[in-house]
Amino acid sequence: MTTEVDIDHLRGWIGTEESASETISDVLLARYRATLGRWLAPAEAGHGPLGLHWCLTLPPADFETLGADGHPARGGFMPPVPLPSRMWAGGELRHLRPLPALGTVKRRSVIADVTLKQGRSGPLVLVAVKHKYVADGETAVVETQNIVYRASTVPGPAPAVPPEAAKRVQEVLTPDPILLFRYSAMTFNGHRIHYDRPYACEIEGYPDLVVHGPLQATLLINLAAKACGRIPAVFSYRGLAPCYSGKMLMLCQQGTPTEGTVWCETADGLRTMQGTYQS
Repeated sequence: MTTEVDIDHLRGWIGTEESASETISDVLLARYRATLGRWLAPAEAGHGPLGLHWCLTLPPADFETLGADGHPARGGFMPPVPLPSRMWAGGELRHLRPLPALGTVKRRSVIADVTLKQGRSGPLVLVAVKHKYVADGETAVVETQNIVYRASTVPGPAPAVPPEAAKRVQEVLTPDPILLFRYSAMTFNGHRIHYDRPYACEIEGYPDLVVHGPLQATLLINLAAKACGRIPAVFSYRGLAPCYSGKMLMLCQQGTPTEGTVWCETADGLRTMQGTYQS
């Protein structure tokens, strides 16, 4: 059955705004570092670790309003796209100044665009959301996120990339259910594909638990910061293929301290997320 998408109705959400604020606590910092510490780039005294903003100012959706997938109901801030599966597809981060290690962060978000495309498995709706994070009265981070809605079919794997002589494997890890659960908890992410294996496999059709897009992006932006020796001024990221729990994942880098490419790659050469950085 083909799902009808009224794109004109959905585009009525363009310009919708949402604001929230949160005071960074030493408890959150301790939990973040305890979970991701070995992969985090060094931070100067008083500066928060990279990727922490994805754990801040998260909407506290009432339990009764959650959908069967664990996501908040659509039609509030996000447009009510009538397609069942939602993917965090990529985006771009611009760091204007470091986030503080402690203090209050304010986020202002706006729906920038809603577009309809035709994919191999049916219609795709792309929602672009722009976020601005302000601390101490100054803008620290500006981000554009791209969210893709699609039919309930698992996307096919992206083609493996041939080995490159200049590739440098910097880290190797195997994401497991404990890591995924702890990251879901820190980001208040109820999407069941990250912690409920029967749901992920039997309902959404994945072969195992799915590693969060923001978690992979966090690993990559910290890898880029290590390559730059500083916070990248611009970091763009794009999801290429699903990444699953229990599979070895290599964090790779190619380039210079000024600019380069970082990516997550499985043991069989499949890139699951890729980013570019500029210092």
